[in-house]
Amino acid sequence: MSTPTRQKAPQGLAPRAGAAALLRAVLHKRRPLDEAFAEEATSGSLAACEARDRAFARAIAATTLRRLGSIDHVLDGLLEKPLPARAGHVRNILRIGLAELLFMGVAPHAAVGMAVESASASRVAQHFKALVNAILRRADRERDTLLTGLDMAHLDTPDWLFESWSRAYGEITARAIAEAHYADPPLDLSVKHDHERQYWADELGAEILPTGSLRLRETARVDTLPGFDQGAWWVQDAAAAIPARLLGQIAGAEVLDLCAAPGGKTVELAAMGARVTALDRSRARLERVSENLTRVNLAAELVTADAALWQPKRQWARILLDAPCSATGTARRHPDVLRLKTPGDRDKLAALQARILAHASGLLAPGGILVYCTCSLEAEEGPRQIDAFLAGRPGFARLPIRASEVGDLSALVTAEGDMRSLPCHLDDRGGMDGFYAARLIRSN
Repeated sequence: MSTPTRQKAPQGLAPRAGAAALLRAVLHKRRPLDEAFAEEATSGSLAACEARDRAFARAIAATTLRRLGSIDHVLDGLLEKPLPARAGHVRNILRIGLAELLFMGVAPHAAVGMAVESASASRVAQHFKALVNAILRRADRERDTLLTGLDMAHLDTPDWLFESWSRAYGEITARAIAEAHYADPPLDLSVKHDHERQYWADELGAEILPTGSLRLRETARVDTLPGFDQGAWWVQDAAAAIPARLLGQIAGAEVLDLCAAPGGKTVELAAMGARVTALDRSRARLERVSENLTRVNLAAELVTADAALWQPKRQWARILLDAPCSATGTARRHPDVLRLKTPGDRDKLAALQARILAHASGLLAPGGILVYCTCSLEAEEGPRQIDAFLAGRPGFARLPIRASEVGDLSALVTAEGDMRSLPCHLDDRGGMDGFYAARLIRSN
């Protein structure tokens, strides 16, 4: 008796299955998107896929996460009754279909057909494939009206974050921040040698931003770009490249880089001519710092230790502290952040930041400068942290940041003299990460 041949999966099903796996990892297992994607691409549902299909799966997942509030609002309106608990991951299949139909411009027959195939391929979801087909066909018919009148900026931002941003920056700016999260960020590069900036801009077809970073609008594999093999530049968001330069002229100076991994600022400090001691509590993450330094032919002393407890027998005149934070300023490139972080996470991290900052202040020599920074948009992890620190330490003061130090972008300098970038800054050029930096000087 002949063995029945196994039917080949329809083309296009694998990236949707991968996208569903990524959504499960983020929304149900509370795992970061990049971590989940790396696992799926190496040993999971995307391992056998071509690079193009893996990229499409990630794009679907990222779009769904960015637009999750609006998608769920539309979906709930299309369902006559809530999905039963036994429906398994049917909701994610529908979310993916709606993301493709409403926000990605995928052909309706492909979006609907692949969603039905996805349901058919699941032991549980196959019982709901008729519902999947009906819901998505209706969404296609009504797509011009489904989003009319929706407050998408608010729907797609968790309430606690929208309220936090409205308090800190005003509601108009909070909406601008939320809307900036819809687009994939451009690729920013920091150049190793300032005098080569124009050369590499021409070679890469990049724009030179006011802050000095190179910006590429077209996405590409980084390791295929001119200058990668020579170590002429490294990837670093334009906002993240600013804090290290706030330490001033550091050529030949000894600089302590606390919480250094993944190492973009370590590389930047070394490229500026500093003798860098880079500390991080994760040995594995410091290995990545080492790899980045090796690629650009630079060096630093690497130390594995807890920045809140480390007890060296010396002080430094220059310290950069890129403190652990909620990373809400990076949601353009990490849309999972909006779904994974909570007010409790922010408060725990703010307490940790306070401990590290207090300890770091003891490592700063009299007359020295410390730059504190985070990639968070939350006031508790930025200006409030610095205000609380200064309130109990008369020997420290803010050293105001000047617009000329941030590319003459006066919008990036706060009334207190700190730096504050928002995702909606440089919006005509593709935006930038949300970043906060304060520069402190120790008088005694």
